[in-house]
Amino acid sequence: MSFLYFFKDNARWIAGCFLLTFLSTTGQTIFISLSAGHIRSEYDLSNGAWGVVYMIGTLASAMTLPYLGQIVDRLSIRRVVLLMAPMLALAAALMALSTNVVLLVITIYLLRLFGQGMFPHAAYTATARWFSAQRGKALSLVILGHNAGDALFTNIFVMLALWIGWRNGWLVAAGLVLIVALPVVSVLVAVDRTPRSSDPVPRLVDARDWTRAEVLRDPMFYLAMTGIMAPGFIVTVAIFHQVHLVELRGWSLEIFASAFIVWAATNSVFTIVSGQLIDRFSGLALLPFVLLPLGAGCIVLGTVTEPWTPFAFMALVGMSNGMCVTLFGAVWPEFYGIRHLGSIRALVVSAGVFASAAGPGLTGFMIDAGISFPGILVVMGVYCFAISLVMLHVARRVRARN
Repeated sequence: MSFLYFFKDNARWIAGCFLLTFLSTTGQTIFISLSAGHIRSEYDLSNGAWGVVYMIGTLASAMTLPYLGQIVDRLSIRRVVLLMAPMLALAAALMALSTNVVLLVITIYLLRLFGQGMFPHAAYTATARWFSAQRGKALSLVILGHNAGDALFTNIFVMLALWIGWRNGWLVAAGLVLIVALPVVSVLVAVDRTPRSSDPVPRLVDARDWTRAEVLRDPMFYLAMTGIMAPGFIVTVAIFHQVHLVELRGWSLEIFASAFIVWAATNSVFTIVSGQLIDRFSGLALLPFVLLPLGAGCIVLGTVTEPWTPFAFMALVGMSNGMCVTLFGAVWPEFYGIRHLGSIRALVVSAGVFASAAGPGLTGFMIDAGISFPGILVVMGVYCFAISLVMLHVARRVRARN
């Protein structure tokens, strides 16, 4: 089935979840970090102090997600959207209005909980449940919302910040969340998709339905998380400290921000490609390979100082990110089935948020202590290559037990 026919046949569900991932950009590091220079200046924060603020808010959201994320197993996606959208809009408005560090921590907490956490969690869980034989294809289309947000939202915000100020830019973002999510997304996902006679027979069989308690006793879960948490940690560190890196290399922030278009384009291509590969071969088959471009990108960014470096980095990270996001949305039914998917994915998302929280604070203090940020990037690149061998072992073990 072609992508065009598949989309036409399932437009409302794909579009609704696509918009959820698009709007989640508001709570992603790639978006928040665009205001990092203004925040550090107006709140008189060092790199390390700003990293701690970000870490506290993000860690708090990571601790909340395992509990809040379970609602997608209990409520319809429409009701989840009606609960989430006002909270994400409130968080964006608070970023515009905050004047003290305590309120800034609360703002980061809400942005990360609903933007980075709940919006994608709801979109991925719903899509994985609604589609079986074409789960990879469906997720790859939904995930393109992230790519669109990275390409459009970030550059629009940079222009708005120059035109009307960074705080007013956040007010515009809050309005966009409300205008799109409440009247549009809630209508598109109002009815759950049910299997159809025209759906192809699945090539892959999901695992038996594990409970969350069983998952927590499974050693393969923890080994898998050593790789699955890596992109959240590494990409967050690289993007969060982009202003510091730009100053270090003598690049301009506008040039670095424009490289996100390369990220989005490469991300989009590999999102689609990985969706096809998952449907054909399985998510487990791709698991050992998805971190390799990310490792190469970190080494390039850490060792090359030429002005084209951000574009090469974004292209390589876009390759990994496109594969990782699709894979990490699709592979869990192959691990643990779909009955308790929302609760299990809430654990995974929480761990990913925890990783993205730890990165800025840890590396911020390392930078303040005089440790070379390019050297940190190289170490993270080497880790990606090493942990890919662990992912090969995990894939083999899970495939054998299934």
